[in-house]
Amino acid sequence: MIVGTAGHVDHGKTALIRALTGVQTDRLKEEQARGLTIEPGYAYPRPPAGFDGVSLGFIDVPGHERFIANMLSGAAGIEAMLLVVAADDGIMPQTREHARILELLGVTRAWVALTKIDRVDSARIAAVSADIDAWLAATPFAGAPIFPLSSVSDAGIAALGETLWQTAARCAAPVDIGEFRLAVDRVFIKTGSGVVVTGTVRSGSVNVGETVHLLPGLINARVRGLRAQNRQVARASAGERCAINLSGSEVERSRIVRGDWVVGEHSPVESRLRLDATLRLLPESPPVAHWTPVHLHHASAHVTGRLSLLEGESLMPGQSMLAQLVLDDSLQAVHGDTLIVRDHGASRTLGAARVLDVAPPRRGARKPARLDELRALEALSRQRLDDSALVAFLRERECGETADIDIVALTANLNLGRGTLVSAAERAGWRVLSHGGDCRALSPAVCDSLSASLLACLASIHELEPATRGVDVDRLRRMLVPHWPSPLFRPWLEREKESGKVVQHGPFVALPAHAATLSPEDAARWSRLMPLLQAEPFEPPRVRELAAMLGWGETDTRALLRSVALLGEVYQMRHDHFFTSASVARLAEIVRELDLMSAQGARAAEFRDRIGCGRKLSVTILEFFDRVGFTRRIGDSHRVIRDDMLFE
Repeated sequence: MIVGTAGHVDHGKTALIRALTGVQTDRLKEEQARGLTIEPGYAYPRPPAGFDGVSLGFIDVPGHERFIANMLSGAAGIEAMLLVVAADDGIMPQTREHARILELLGVTRAWVALTKIDRVDSARIAAVSADIDAWLAATPFAGAPIFPLSSVSDAGIAALGETLWQTAARCAAPVDIGEFRLAVDRVFIKTGSGVVVTGTVRSGSVNVGETVHLLPGLINARVRGLRAQNRQVARASAGERCAINLSGSEVERSRIVRGDWVVGEHSPVESRLRLDATLRLLPESPPVAHWTPVHLHHASAHVTGRLSLLEGESLMPGQSMLAQLVLDDSLQAVHGDTLIVRDHGASRTLGAARVLDVAPPRRGARKPARLDELRALEALSRQRLDDSALVAFLRERECGETADIDIVALTANLNLGRGTLVSAAERAGWRVLSHGGDCRALSPAVCDSLSASLLACLASIHELEPATRGVDVDRLRRMLVPHWPSPLFRPWLEREKESGKVVQHGPFVALPAHAATLSPEDAARWSRLMPLLQAEPFEPPRVRELAAMLGWGETDTRALLRSVALLGEVYQMRHDHFFTSASVARLAEIVRELDLMSAQGARAAEFRDRIGCGRKLSVTILEFFDRVGFTRRIGDSHRVIRDDMLFE
């Protein structure tokens, strides 16, 4: 359990941590000289007798209002609050603001240390305690135990320490379902070891020897050593304060700063300039208008930006609204992260923004369907992110536009491994399509709707284009699911073919009952023209030559051949040259043979000699095969890359 101090400057936070742990958390010379905490300090006491194996750490944050950014850096790793109030001063401005910040960050467990009781009488102690109880009653910290104590005489210190250790012993380990992430709050050089970064592990775990990335610079590094809770370890997990000794040719102290992130090898690596979020204002905040400039604090990072409200033109104190954060500098964030929002002058805390989507669409941010999608993500952000929550999230999205999910994008947003989401989708009854780096999940309703659209689309085209054998696969994809990458459409189409709903003839997809036909007049004309093409299969007459032989117009002849090409019986090599499908199939076989015979592949000269035509035509044929994806030109050769391609 990580306990963080909170409270006004000079209320005795650092002295209290020293009394509890024996550790002086003010490590800077300036801090010790001025008696003022500037940077967060850390203490990891050894477990007392009876608490072996229990982990308890302390983060001591600055109390001065000038160092609120440093306070926020330390607050990002706090799991429980130790609110420090001096008995002589009572509740002060930073007491309230610190408590509010930890409330916004989701901290709910708290204890109150009423310090400096050696300076006041019992009546004052009772009065300040009553003030604290009354103030906290309207917050998530209502009923927090109050411990009157003195760091000078040690009165009350033992009782507070015992309570903290008992609570730490009962705490469940944080869920580490996500990929590894650590926000860097300190970086330094350790003699004999090299670069060391510290921070609190936000999710996942990391092991010595693993490869990690430093963001936003995408620096590759290896974990040379680990310390968690000030102990040498082989593994550090979510919720632990961690120091990572990094090694690698790109790792330099000058390239790493507070606010950077260390993430696992498979974690999201993109930084974002726009984030969709739930914006919540504090009750004491002023109203916020659309496009208000603000300061945003995320873990140990700090950027400026603007609030784009998605459900209205203004937001009232104490209320929440969906909003888009438009950032001046990029942030490394994932779903569920909380950003503290402060006003343009960085003088007061306005509220917090909980991230819902790290890659919002560029258009339609306020459309009802998009807002419904964000509300579903908002509901998910309030739950423990496990398999059951993911299954429920998917089942709630089974209809409409949001039931066709890009698994790759969603895993990056949720900071999960792809396998976790694929497993949840399959448990929810969704169909998962995967090919290479692409992966999508379709709800049963979307599958049914897409199948119906496929049949309707083919029926319409068969009616409009009766001479065609069907619809080209990629044209069909563009008509049905233009947002899908081509490799994912093919496995979906294969399932539709397996069900018998559609058939495929070469590159064309059709309904099983469809039979492409020419009109009786065109069929009669084709029966006269076809023998002329078959007579010279590898060097057939050109269109103008065919027209002259038959006494037809050149335009009409070309139109007939193009209709026959739609049936798949001829292929158009170029504007005025058509080959029968049988000829093209034989030419493809010759290319395969030449490709197998030579390590360099099929060359124009050898191909010309095999088919007995001129070089110009042989080059035209080879370029046709390159164009349709059967071969690929490499230098002066052509290599077969789609050996399964059929031309008959």
